[in-house]
Amino acid sequence: MPTALKILVAGGFGVGKTTMIGSLSEVPPLETEEYMTEASIGIDDLASTPEKSTTTVAMDFGRITLDPQHVLYLFGTPGQERFWFMWDDLALGSLGAVVLTDPRRLADSFASVDFFEQRHIPFAIGVNCFYGRRDCTAEEISTAMNLRSPAPVIMCDVRQRHSSKTVLLALLESAKALAVR
Repeated sequence: MPTALKILVAGGFGVGKTTMIGSLSEVPPLETEEYMTEASIGIDDLASTPEKSTTTVAMDFGRITLDPQHVLYLFGTPGQERFWFMWDDLALGSLGAVVLTDPRRLADSFASVDFFEQRHIPFAIGVNCFYGRRDCTAEEISTAMNLRSPAPVIMCDVRQRHSSKTVLLALLESAKALAVR
């Protein structure tokens, strides 16, 4: 039986968590996407994501077989505050987390960063450069986020497997380095 390793993919509403898991998973990912309804009016801010019509209401799940002895399970957290009550349960036993952020709205990722810093869970920041736009550098993002914990900041496009994989590898290297200390 292979050893199961758990990684969370977290971040604000509409930053690409479901897309990232879909680009990485070797199996069709489990998604709990539902169409947004009038009930979300005044609760979910669609100003920066007007094209968004669905949202994760529980979690996303994907799998990557690393080798015959290790399987990596990816759990995507829901981004809206009303679903944050699930995060502690999802985080139990996790090796680390990817915090995805939209460089146009960094503040939406602060709650995720705080969550992992408070629990001493290693994380990497994936800056999802929507539509290939790179209006800032990783260093500028790191400075703007004022991170208390050492965390790699990786520019990415989560629609592309190799780009998502780069973020995941940065997280694993960082978690490994922290474990050795």
